[in-house]
Amino acid sequence: MNDDQQRYWNPMVPELTVTDFAISLHFYTVVLGFDVRIQRQNPDFAYLCYGEAQLMIEQYHPQGWNTAELERPLGRGINFQIEVDDIEPVLTRLQQYVVPLYRALRDNHYETDGTTACQREFLVQDPDGYLLRFSQYLE
Repeated sequence: MNDDQQRYWNPMVPELTVTDFAISLHFYTVVLGFDVRIQRQNPDFAYLCYGEAQLMIEQYHPQGWNTAELERPLGRGINFQIEVDDIEPVLTRLQQYVVPLYRALRDNHYETDGTTACQREFLVQDPDGYLLRFSQYLE
C-alpha cells in the first residue's frame, strides 16, 4: 500500500458480517489481494483496501449489528463494485485458487449522460455469498 492509499479514507465503507473470519480474511487478502490496514480481535475485525476500494469484515457475534437471523447467501440484493485499473490480475488469482465466478468476464455497455461507457467486469461470491463485481473501465 502506497502513502496516498495509507492516508485515504472513503467516506462510506461497507462492513460485512462474516461467519468464519479466518476463511474470509484469507479469501480477501491471499486470494483477491486486498491489503489489511487495520486488524483487531474480540471480535475479529479487519479494515481492507484494494487500491482506493475499502471494506471491513467482522466476525459474527451476538452484540454485532445484527438486524435479523443470517441466512446464506449473505448480502442478498446487493453487489459491491470494485473498480480496478487492470482486471486480469484479480481474475488470474481466482483461477489459481479455483474459485468459481458467479458471472463470467464480459464487457458491458452503459448509457451515461448521453454517452456510452464500457466496463469489463465479472462477479464472484465471497465465502459467505456476498457478491463482488470487479470492473475495469475501457476507453
